[in-house]
Amino acid sequence: MGMFSVSAVIMIAGSRGSYALAGAVTATGLAATAVVAPFTARLVDRFGQARVAVPATALAVLGSLALVLCVHYDAPAWTLFAAYAATATTPNTGGMSRARWAHLHRGDPAALHTANSFEQAADELCFMLGPVLAATLCGALFPEAGTLVGAVLLMSGVLVFAAQRATEPPVTPRTRTVASPLRTPGMPALLAVFLATGAVFGALEVVSIAHAGGAILALQAAGSCAAGLVYGSLRPARNVRLRLLLCLAAMTALMSLPLLAAAGSASLPVLAACLLVAGAATAPTMVTGMTLVQRSTRPEQLNEGMTLAVTALLGGIAAGAATGGWLAEHAGTATGYAAPMAAAALALVIAGAGTAGRRGSRAG
Repeated sequence: MGMFSVSAVIMIAGSRGSYALAGAVTATGLAATAVVAPFTARLVDRFGQARVAVPATALAVLGSLALVLCVHYDAPAWTLFAAYAATATTPNTGGMSRARWAHLHRGDPAALHTANSFEQAADELCFMLGPVLAATLCGALFPEAGTLVGAVLLMSGVLVFAAQRATEPPVTPRTRTVASPLRTPGMPALLAVFLATGAVFGALEVVSIAHAGGAILALQAAGSCAAGLVYGSLRPARNVRLRLLLCLAAMTALMSLPLLAAAGSASLPVLAACLLVAGAATAPTMVTGMTLVQRSTRPEQLNEGMTLAVTALLGGIAAGAATGGWLAEHAGTATGYAAPMAAAALALVIAGAGTAGRRGSRAG
């Protein structure tokens, strides 16, 4: 999944000579995913992971293959948008995996914390290596290679995942209409935190690419991956909401390091070190946020709840990328690094307000 966006940009820009078209196509796919993903997750909760994930992935793979054909045969531009939008049925594999951990370790918060931390570290590793692999394949072989290999990996991975029936959570029959997880107390504020956190990631990615190229982003992901493994080995605090506030405060503070390095015209190795350290707060923040989602969502709606969190994260990434790109182009990359720090601070304020609101409602 970490390969598709970069592969599409390289493939479309190389064929049509337009990064604007390539960016618009990938943005359309992101928007379509934000709309379709919660419905796919709802089907997963209602009918089971294996029964829904496999056909949904097959549709997404067909969309990727259609995109390759449209680019290769120089089809009209609108067909690129339609083909890439079809990939929106890709199921949230990370959410399904976290649902399995929640089922296996129900009643054992310490074990679930370790499992969630491992899951986040694995995510960071995949999204760190995926773009590198995609760019390498597209450059060394042919422009469509990244998308083709990504499609094969996605389909085969979901088939292997779905075959693990022993760990699949049982489907809970619904005897009555259940309200959307969006109506769960505290969930809207939590999704707003994910939205702001996504803006941190999107802005940091675009500004860093504009400042020093894409390779430097691997250091931020590496710092997050390492922090996720360390975080999972620690005994978590019992108050998860307080833990989230501490993680967001740390992320806000650490996101000031790239800003200070860029504003001070520090050398590239210094900026790289700052990004490595800044990444240390992202995995613990995501792990803690996902733990809150797991605790706030009914068991029979767990995939839908976590997919809503991922959808909010994707929306934030898109908004952060647009904001960071505008700042980098019009105010310089040094100023652009203020965007991820401001987004982290916003997430902290939202989380703090949500916690205070819950306390006030209980007191009332």
